[in-house]
Amino acid sequence: MAEQVRDYQRNLTPEIRRAMKAAILALPAGDTKPLSDELAGFHRLRVGNQRVIYRHRAGQIECFLAAPRSIVYEYLGAHLHEYLG
Repeated sequence: MAEQVRDYQRNLTPEIRRAMKAAILALPAGDTKPLSDELAGFHRLRVGNQRVIYRHRAGQIECFLAAPRSIVYEYLGAHLHEYLG
């Protein structure tokens, strides 16, 4: 799923793209928050109005989804089974 995050980043403005890349490389530090309920086990990284959804697994950080805050949680909830599969 990391390709989705990379593809999304390519369409951002250069300054937002740089900020998101720096924030991802700094994980687990940054403006992060664990998600709850059906999204338990996932975390969000906030970069301005952009969100990156990730989780810690086997000593690595897996980024699943990057999108504007306005749609990221709705999209993740609708496609959660794909990320858990």
